[in-house]
Amino acid sequence: MRWRAGRFEFHFPRPTLVMGVLNVTPDSFSDGGQHISPSVALAHAEVMVAAGADLIDVGGESTRPGAATVSVEEEIRRVVPVIAALAQRCPVPLSIDTQKPEVARAALLAGASIVNDIAANRTDAAMWECVREFRAGYVAMHMQGTPQTMQAQPTYTDVVGEVDGFFTDRLARLRAAGVAPEQVVLDPGIGFGKTVAHNVRLLAALRQFCRHGRPLLLGVSRKSFLGVLTGVGRPEERLPGALACAALAVRDGVGILRVHDVRETVQAARVAEAISA
Repeated sequence: MRWRAGRFEFHFPRPTLVMGVLNVTPDSFSDGGQHISPSVALAHAEVMVAAGADLIDVGGESTRPGAATVSVEEEIRRVVPVIAALAQRCPVPLSIDTQKPEVARAALLAGASIVNDIAANRTDAAMWECVREFRAGYVAMHMQGTPQTMQAQPTYTDVVGEVDGFFTDRLARLRAAGVAPEQVVLDPGIGFGKTVAHNVRLLAALRQFCRHGRPLLLGVSRKSFLGVLTGVGRPEERLPGALACAALAVRDGVGILRVHDVRETVQAARVAEAISA
């Protein structure tokens, strides 16, 4: 299985890719405000790469439950200088975490190779046309609702079946928009329009989603459901729970882990791979 993202190419099965989170926002749930300065953001990205990050995911708009939206102009102002500088200094592929086609285009022009789209439940094709034009990698994530509404009252008849059906539908829509399957990664969207019980069911069913023949990306790092399961309140204290999820996800075929804690996750993934071999 091949994943193409601009000039980069990955072949699976392979050692699990670790995607380091770089939020250049003032209000993200875990690290909001820590890396809003471009110089601090660049330094943190370089630390993550040195720790083993295979990809860096840059986000300029918080997607935590209830987060306020920001304008296209403000999001571009936050992310483009960081991406442009990283493209000159960083050897790994850069991802833009955005819902906005205009931001995606600006980031791809600045040197990004991947669009990480939490709004892959969209009905318009503008984002997909941008991905096709740049031959970018594309992460299609499942979300019920929007960040402003998603946790109000998430309801499913069969969360695993509905997410699985979403993946089938998205792959067909993306192909119709000219995006090749080889460009696409699938993300079940843990915590995006799901209760704790929904998240647990999806994590237990990850192997089922491998049937689509595309790499799976999982993002559970520091998320609130881990705090509910363990009684740990502060996001930065949820690492052990996230590592448990990461190890089990590697066993079940997940190819990419999106994380805040790169060094620890790389170690967990390598050990899980050795045991699962």
